[in-house]
Amino acid sequence: MPSSTDIRVRPYDHPDSALLVAEVQQEYVVRYGEQDGSPVDPAEFAPPRGLFLVAYLDGRPVASGGWRTYGDDAVEVKRMYVTPAARGLGLARALLAELERAALAAGRTRVVLETGEPQPEAVRLYATSGYTATTPFGYYAGAPQSIHLAKDLTPQEQQCPSTPSAT
Repeated sequence: MPSSTDIRVRPYDHPDSALLVAEVQQEYVVRYGEQDGSPVDPAEFAPPRGLFLVAYLDGRPVASGGWRTYGDDAVEVKRMYVTPAARGLGLARALLAELERAALAAGRTRVVLETGEPQPEAVRLYATSGYTATTPFGYYAGAPQSIHLAKDLTPQEQQCPSTPSAT
């Protein structure tokens, strides 16, 4: 990850978050033919029951991702996205690691997520980060291109020294 990168906690409806969410929704249109229709309430991503992060490169918002509570001990990762100009810099992996660390710190022990076949780079990221197939769930449980993944969190994930700022 470039040294000029900063990961910050942001509300889901913060202007920088909203910009990146709009971009990822457009990416879904390109890849799937429509926006992600799963219901999302911005309040679900507010601590302590959720978290939304924005990564900045040279002061510009270039990546996002968040989690919301899912069941008693899990979180669901949503809206992982890196702008095309910032891809290949390790931002998605850094965001995912920070989301996992924060979820574990919040007392959650499992992460679930849904992605799809038209997103091979996301599938690769999750596979190389320890995610494995899980029972389909949620809005896209029956969607033919949908891939449902999960990862059990262990205390090792909590030892990441960085803590995003809340500015």
